[in-house]
Amino acid sequence: MTNKIGRPQTTVILAMSADGKISDRVRSPARFGSTQDKIHLEKQIAIADGVLFGSNTLRAYGTTMRVSAPELLKMRVEQGKQSQPIQIVCSRSRNFDPNLRFFQQPVTRWLLTAETNNDQTELMPKFDRILVASMSNGNIDWVAAFEQLANLGLQRLAILGGGQLVASLLAENLIDEFWLTICPVILGGADAPTPVEGEGFLANLAPKLQLLEVQQVDQEVFLHYRLMANG
Repeated sequence: MTNKIGRPQTTVILAMSADGKISDRVRSPARFGSTQDKIHLEKQIAIADGVLFGSNTLRAYGTTMRVSAPELLKMRVEQGKQSQPIQIVCSRSRNFDPNLRFFQQPVTRWLLTAETNNDQTELMPKFDRILVASMSNGNIDWVAAFEQLANLGLQRLAILGGGQLVASLLAENLIDEFWLTICPVILGGADAPTPVEGEGFLANLAPKLQLLEVQQVDQEVFLHYRLMANG
């Protein structure tokens, strides 16, 4: 449900290597998660009203995960929701390859952007709605953007990365929970991305987490965390 400051509840869902990387050093699409991880991701997407991800994540994968399990589709119908959550791409650029499979998938597509100088009508065949976010210190004003999403009826967001997006939202205290899948692989590399990029946090100011749940399925471990208040 929408929380006390009038924004959607947010959960970051990411799979990472045992050494904390969400991709390799050339930022290839992460394909190291198991079938069980994909099932877990689909369940988390199914309970969301919207799925938020950055433009680099879209370009890397070219597609998005849809809800396909019959029991999850039935659950959404019984809850009065559309069969698919709204897919929200955040990007300061409007430069997208129209041939990406994402633009042919039967989903509702929104663009969250700070781009206001160009004619937005060119984007309409690709996106069903364009949300223009205000700027703060040269970056998207995420608090105002999330208020927009709440006003449009989105109560729960699944956030699928990348690390820059997660870092920006963490810095504004806009993340409520993490679901992290630890996969049995080592990627290494100083340039390989992690779940949280950006400038990072000093140790004494770092967000603190409360462990809610641990699940082991075969060789993978699923960790569920809640951000602690004033972490």
